[in-house]
Amino acid sequence: MTTTFPFPEALLDAIGTDLGASEWLTVDQARIDRFAEATDDRQWIHVDPDRAAAGPFGGTIAHGYLSLSLLAPLMFQVLHVDGCALVVNAGSDRVRYLTPTRAGARVRASAVLRAAERVALGVRATTAVTLEIEGEQKPALVADTLTVFVPA
Repeated sequence: MTTTFPFPEALLDAIGTDLGASEWLTVDQARIDRFAEATDDRQWIHVDPDRAAAGPFGGTIAHGYLSLSLLAPLMFQVLHVDGCALVVNAGSDRVRYLTPTRAGARVRASAVLRAAERVALGVRATTAVTLEIEGEQKPALVADTLTVFVPA
């Protein structure tokens, strides 16, 4: 489900809004391997299924930064603001990794609009985002993401 706002300044009056959740996304081994290649982080807990099976997580797990990077495409499913020339990722605050994302797991993002303020380029929104793992009690991560919506 996508929550849509008609223009960036509409966010200023929507603080506290539950933005809903994205669709589920499978984090398969191929995605983990591509991330390892792109970042030169080929630690065995990510890319060696045989060794990882005997390791602390019982199999390979996604990189924490891979899980964090998935917030960008998943949040496009959750929040849309019309009337924007562009949308800029301005960072993340309070990122906490709570549960490893095992290869093959499905994740989704859910979010609440925590804050919104005018900035030089437009409106900066802070969203409290949770990356849920299907079937797990605790999420993969929680973070406050900062996004600037630049009006057209």
